Amino acid sequence: MDFFQIFILAVVQGITEFLPVSSSAHLILVPVLTSWEDQGLAFDIAIHVGTLMAVVIYFRQDLQQMSVEWGRSLLTRQMTPPARLAWGILMATIPVGLAGLALKGIVEDHLRSPLTMALGLIGFGLILAWADWRQRGQKDEFSLTWAGMLFIGCAQALALFPGTSRSGITITAALLLGLSREGASRFSFLLSIPVIFLAGALQTVQLLRLPGSTDWMALLTGALLSGVSAFLCIHYFLAFIRRIGMQPFVVYRIALGIVLIVVFGGQAAEAISF
Repeated sequence: MDFFQIFILAVVQGITEFLPVSSSAHLILVPVLTSWEDQGLAFDIAIHVGTLMAVVIYFRQDLQQMSVEWGRSLLTRQMTPPARLAWGILMATIPVGLAGLALKGIVEDHLRSPLTMALGLIGFGLILAWADWRQRGQKDEFSLTWAGMLFIGCAQALALFPGTSRSGITITAALLLGLSREGASRFSFLLSIPVIFLAGALQTVQLLRLPGSTDWMALLTGALLSGVSAFLCIHYFLAFIRRIGMQPFVVYRIALGIVLIVVFGGQAAEAISF
């Protein structure tokens, strides 16, 4: 890959990973709009590592406090708000892990079509719009109950279906529970850490089984670019979300879904007619 291709793919991944707009739908459009070949599993892992580092660095103080309080809770059995949040994030990760193991083959073989992504973008985008319009709470992520965190975790499992958007569906679920836009977004970003880590670890195992050489400079560049773009995305999203709300992202999701239908609808019709 040349630098321009690395730059586009890494920045697209970094920005869309944490916005409620579906990174998978964007990445499927890139090969259509360009003549690039598939970037390969190693590069996918690199740019995901970049986004993981971005969210860890951005929330480093929160994560440090949560880690200390979580470790202390193991010894004292006392549940402070940071410790409770840490336990809740671990608990909320279980549903998507189980769903991923059970449905991975089905999703990859039958549900990764562009038209399926378009339906996910539009359908779950409308649900996000309804949640943002219906419930504008003032609670932060520390106010979530155990049941509430598990509910968001179960909603996160829906992100296995292409076009849903992991951040979009978790923010939607948190808004429905009465969290503020900032609180819902922060919990969604914190919840992404174990998910991205586990997905990256699974991809790494698959990569180790593949033969071939590795372009380490391309991987390092991709990881750096995706990390920087993801960090800036998180920062500005949290800074402006109270003012801009979720509606601009809903409009964008619907527009992108229509683009996918227009671009790929003809191909699907030809395949069916053939």
